[in-house]
Amino acid sequence: MPLNITWLGHSCFSIETGIHRLLVDPFLDDNPAAPMKADAIHADYILVTHGHFDHVADAATIAKRTGATVLANYEVSEWIKKQGVAEGKVIGMNPGGAKETPFGRMKLTIAHHSSSLPDGSYGGVACGILLTIAGNRIYFAGDTALFLDMKLIGMGGLDLAVLPIGDLYTMGPEDSVEAVKFLAPKRVAPCHYNTWPPIEQDAAAWAANVKRHTAADPVVLQPGESFKL
Repeated sequence: MPLNITWLGHSCFSIETGIHRLLVDPFLDDNPAAPMKADAIHADYILVTHGHFDHVADAATIAKRTGATVLANYEVSEWIKKQGVAEGKVIGMNPGGAKETPFGRMKLTIAHHSSSLPDGSYGGVACGILLTIAGNRIYFAGDTALFLDMKLIGMGGLDLAVLPIGDLYTMGPEDSVEAVKFLAPKRVAPCHYNTWPPIEQDAAAWAANVKRHTAADPVVLQPGESFKL
C-alpha cells in the first residue's frame, strides 16, 4: 500500500501507512500557514526533530488526546513527559540510535542547528529523522545547515528527502540544492519556508533549480496537499 504524505505547513508532515498515522514536528495552533488546528489531527506516533516551539508546540497536547507515542531525542522526550504524557508513551533517543516500531524503523541522524524548549530549558541536540516504512526510506532533515555527511545518509538510497529552504535559521535554497546532490533522493520536498516573512522563498524557482542540477523529482505542495509515495 502506498504511503500518503501531507504537508501541514512549516515543517509539519503527516504520513499515513494504511495502518498507522505518523505526525512529524507538530506545529499547528500557532502556525499561520497550517490548514487545520491540533484538535483535528489524529496520530498513532509523533516524531520530533528538536525542541524549538515551531516543531514541538503541539506534540504533548496531541499525544495526550490521541494516545500517540512520541519519539524524540532524550531531552525533548523528558520535557514531553513533564507536559503530562505518560512515560510509556514516550521514547527517548539520540543521534545514531534507531528504534524498531510497529510502523517501521526510525533512526535519528545528526543535524547542525540549536535546540531549546519552549520554556527555555535545554533541548539536547537537534536531529534529523530517517524512516524505513514498507521498503521506503524517507529522510526528514529537520532544521539544519548543509553538511557533508548527508552523503552518508543517502548511501542506502532515499525515496524521499524533506529539506528546509527558508534560509536565516536553516539552509536556504542554494544550499538545499547542494544537499539534494549529496543525498541523491528520488524525490525531494521543501519545508520550513513561507510561514513568516523572514523565511519567504520562491519554491517554484527552487524546484526548477533542483530539476536543472540534480536527478531528483521536486514535490512542491501547498499546506494541506498530499502526494503518494
